[in-house]
Amino acid sequence: MTDASPTLTEAQYFLLAALQDGPLHGYGIIKVTEQATDGRLRLAVGTLYGALERLERAGLVVTDGEAIVDGRARRYYRLTDDGSAALQREAARLQQAANVVIKRPRTAQA
Repeated sequence: MTDASPTLTEAQYFLLAALQDGPLHGYGIIKVTEQATDGRLRLAVGTLYGALERLERAGLVVTDGEAIVDGRARRYYRLTDDGSAALQREAARLQQAANVVIKRPRTAQA
């Protein structure tokens, strides 16, 4: 993604944010996202892996290994430098958009 790229969806934004502290597997991403949004955003497995696939194609995340846990493969994902930059751009955009409302002087309603 470049500066001219479309904004991230809410799920993509929080998915990338979940990976800021290092690689996570799918279930870990779901749990961190849920915690970060106080349970408001609950990523379904299909939504998560569809978003991860799109973000991988865009070069924002990469697979960072696999581990077998309880006989099941867990694939780990991590942010790329481009993914970190996209996340920072989106955070700044959201902050600017929020400031339009938050910093606006309040007027008395009739």
